[in-house]
Order: sequence, then structure tokens, then C-alpha cells
Amino acid sequence: MQIQEFTAAQIHAVVAAAHDVSDDWAQSSVKTRAALLHALGDGLQAERDALVRIADEETSLGAGRLNGELDRTIFQLGGFATHIEQGHAFAQLHDAAIAGAPPLGRPDLARVHVPLGPVAMFSASNFPFAFSVLGGDTASALAAGCPVVVKAHPGHPKLSRAVFDVVRKVLAEQGLPAGLIGFVEGASVEVGVELVRSPEIAAVAFTGSFKGGTALWAQANARPRPIPFYGELGSINPVVALPAALAGQAETLAQTLAASIEFGCGQLCTSPGIVVLFEGPDADTFENTLRDALGAKQPHRMLTAGMKRNFDAGVARLLGTPGVQTLLGDTHANDELAPPRPALARTDAKTFIAEHALQEEVFGPACLLVRVRSADEVLDVLTAVGGTLTVTLWGAETDSPDVRRIARRATQIAGRVLFGGVPTGVAVTGAQQHGGPWPASTQPFTTSVGYAAMERFLRPVALQSAPAWVAERAGQPI
Repeated sequence: MQIQEFTAAQIHAVVAAAHDVSDDWAQSSVKTRAALLHALGDGLQAERDALVRIADEETSLGAGRLNGELDRTIFQLGGFATHIEQGHAFAQLHDAAIAGAPPLGRPDLARVHVPLGPVAMFSASNFPFAFSVLGGDTASALAAGCPVVVKAHPGHPKLSRAVFDVVRKVLAEQGLPAGLIGFVEGASVEVGVELVRSPEIAAVAFTGSFKGGTALWAQANARPRPIPFYGELGSINPVVALPAALAGQAETLAQTLAASIEFGCGQLCTSPGIVVLFEGPDADTFENTLRDALGAKQPHRMLTAGMKRNFDAGVARLLGTPGVQTLLGDTHANDELAPPRPALARTDAKTFIAEHALQEEVFGPACLLVRVRSADEVLDVLTAVGGTLTVTLWGAETDSPDVRRIARRATQIAGRVLFGGVPTGVAVTGAQQHGGPWPASTQPFTTSVGYAAMERFLRPVALQSAPAWVAERAGQPI
């Protein structure tokens, strides 16, 4: 399907419509916001069959995966509705006045939260439902009281338009203004830049590549009045296999990891990109099993031809780095429309730390095994990673000084630390943290998954000695 390139005038018209309804939506009731979120979920459910069919045609992700992702999207829309119904939309902290001068005395203070205003939401390619038109960024912004302008992803334009048709229908049925959720599209860089530069846009939510995200982040910071840019930029998600984990179950863990690496053709931000193994026979068993299991996988076509080109280039860079041994795959790029070939390689800690190219994400079914000889080398490898969405620790059930050191370092570089399992699969819940230190994200103190994502679009304000009519609003914006 041909992608429409929105002009600057069209983009500004959509943004202006969002701005026009911004104050009203900021003052809207919990009942109104929750009703919209529930209705959007119901609208997706009603069009499930048609939406999944379109999504599969455009992404090749398969009906099973897409139905599951649509379930998640509907769940998180309803989840944010429940979250605000529980009182989180207008949460406030109140300190009653105490007579006298500070520090013992104080005026009456109420810390409340004010919606930022229109949010530009950049859809992701790899989650055409859950991180797209009605994904978590849109749901959390609406719950916070902010209008949304969606930038559709050019990888699935037909689906994006079909979902937006659901949006327009629901807004009309709810008696809400069409400008509350706007829609722009275009494959050019200029469309995204124009949206970020629009003066009425108050924040940006982005999930995508490091290159694209950092370029838009620079635009957000270069505005006369810079705005928050919440960018999730990718991650290599180390898995650290301590010796205790591999003893007796190296083959089982390797099979489990192979499925995680290949899931969704490796096109997940939490796909495991490196595995840290202590030298020894169990590591050899794990490596051989993982190689054979990945070699037997038959991934589907990647989401776009551009992703396939980038994957082939990333594999060539990985396998061509001095000190890296190829276990599976080759450096010859094949047809950009053909499914990718899984890649697996091995290196040592010294090489990994020295070669920056090995610390870069290869988006797709590729993994690098890093052999180590001590806990100190594990720490050095994790330090070289710098920032990641996840670190997975296998075999950390028994406390020891080395286990504590490794676990502590994991918490220093990751937004989520797993003690077992695999990093693919991110639960939508209140305690979730999906974000990490640079270069995983631009704002490591925030999350793009889970109900705390709403906090990105709320700014704290202290109201001092407020009159009764303000206090009676109980945290609802003035």
C-alpha cells in the first residue's frame, strides 16, 4: 500500500486540533477517560479478525502471535482504565499547615500532577498493535489527560489506518472531539521532524532504532523550548549463565534460549543478544546445543526490507570482527525479502570489552557467546554493555559474594533484572520497568510498559495555601 506523506500544513492541522482539546481533556473526569479506554479496547475486539488478517499480510508475524499481541493491547487499555479508577489519575500528596516559621512551621501544601499536553507518539515496527496506534504510549497518555498525535509506522500502513478507523468510530460514539487522537503518516524523516518541532507538542514517546531515536531526541532538545523525549532505543539484553545453572541442564536451557532468540524473528527489544558463559564442559554442551537448535529454526520474513538489510549488515559486522569465531551463519547478505539466517558466534571477555562493535545491537535472530573465566570478567563485560533493558541471571539462587557482585552490577546497567527465564515477554503491571540506562533509553527513570508509564506525561506542581475551591478538586487539574 502506498504511504501518504503528510505535508507540514497537514501535520500542523492535526497538532492544532489536539492542542484545541488539550485543556478540556486535562480536566476530564476519571469516568470519561476510563470509558474511552474501555471503548477503544472493545472496538479492537469487535474488529479482531479483520485487523489480525491485515497485520499478518503486512508483517508476516503470524495469526497466533498477532492475536496474542492484540489481547495484550486490549488488556493494557482496560488496565489503564482500572488504574485511574483506583485513584492514580489525580493522586496528590498533602501537607497540612503548621503554625510558625520554617523549618518547624509550614504553609499548607498539596503536590498535584498536571497533564503536559499533546503527546507525539511514534509507532514501533515490531509490535503493530501493542506499540502502535492504540498501544501503551497512547493508552498511558490518554489516561494521564493528554491528547495524542500518532505517527504511524510505514511498515504497516494499512493496519495503522484500520486501527485509526476504530479510533474515529469510538470517539464519535463517545461524543468526544476527533482531535483527541490525531493521526499522521509518512516514511520520510521530514514528517517525524516536523511533528517533533511542532510548538504545541508537549512530549514525545518513541520506540525504535538508536539512530532514528537519537536524531529525533536532538530535535526535541533543539526546540526554543525543549520538551521531554521518552525514547526506547534498543538493547542487547545479556544473559549470564553461572556454572550452577548449566550443571545438569545445559541442553534444556540452550533449547529455551534458542526459542527466545528466534521468537518474532528476533525483532524484539528484549531479544537476548549476548550470553556470558564460564569456560568448561557445560558451556561447551550449551554452545553446541544452542548452535544446533538455532540452525534448525526457520524464521519468517522480517518486518521490512530495511530491517533485513540492517540485520545482514549487523551479522557481517559481528562475524567479521577480529577475535570472533563463527558458529552459525555467514557474512553474505541474501535476498532482503527472504527470511534471515540465524547467526551465532563466540568470543572472549577481552575481545568483547575491546571491540565496541560487539556491544551494538543486531536486531534479529543473532546472538554472541562471551566466554569468561572469573566473576571479575563477568563484571567487566556487563560494565562494557553500559545500559540495557534487561539482564538475565541464571544460577543466582544461592547467595555468595560473587553472586551479589554480579547481581548488583546487573541492577546498575538494566531496567529489569531476571533471576531465571528469558527476557522476551514483558508483563503489563504496576511494578514493571521497561527502560534502562543509555543507550537503552533516553529517560532511564521512566518506563514505557506498565502503569507507571502514565507518569511520563504528568508534571508535579505544588499548590501552596490554595483556596477551598481548589482543594475541593482533590488533585484534578484546575
